Amino acid sequence: MKPKSPKSVELYNLMLQRGYREEFCDLVTKNLNTDFTAQRMIGYLYHYEHPPVEEIADEMISILSDRNRIMEKKELEAVNARWNDFLMRGIEDEEE
Repeated sequence: MKPKSPKSVELYNLMLQRGYREEFCDLVTKNLNTDFTAQRMIGYLYHYEHPPVEEIADEMISILSDRNRIMEKKELEAVNARWNDFLMRGIEDEEE
């Protein structure tokens, strides 16, 4: 697992300040370890006073699911771009 991003560290500290257990904060931020995912959770936490850990876990899973869909979409777009390039140019001869 990659190291925590600055936003992930910010999320960790915010959750600690709000009284969540250190182990839970660590688990959440290990999974939401990019600025994008951590910022989404920070936004969620600012909308609610003190959601239960079950709701935070649900939101974490939702954020990860969204991130996976976005990554898959970008991958498919790249494949589609390569395919379109192939259709337009065909197979290039190595001698040219």
